[in-house]
Amino acid sequence: MDTRLFLRFEALAVLIAAGVGYHWNGGGILLFALLLFAPDLSSAGYLLGDEVGAFTYNLAHVYTWPLALIGVGLWSGAALATSGGLVWLFHVGMDRSIGYGLKEESFRDTHLGRIGRSE
Repeated sequence: MDTRLFLRFEALAVLIAAGVGYHWNGGGILLFALLLFAPDLSSAGYLLGDEVGAFTYNLAHVYTWPLALIGVGLWSGAALATSGGLVWLFHVGMDRSIGYGLKEESFRDTHLGRIGRSE
């Protein structure tokens, strides 16, 4: 079995866990909808070239930062930080589960394979 498929199933598990955690944390649908695609603003780095774009996209699409935000939210009792981190984590899991991985040479080349058809 292709290792990338395992990574996509892992991401699906992260997506589900983040969604359940968000629900248990009492997050509302409006906040979820407002924040869901916020990490994709990092794609604006591509306006400055592929290297900058890949860096900014990858920076916003690793599990590290949303997990840190969730941890800070739980530690401090800040439900909004926890909810924001869970939506962010959900977004990263969603992207990876459908094949949008961390970027390499171009937007379409990721650690999960090439997005879309090959030219």
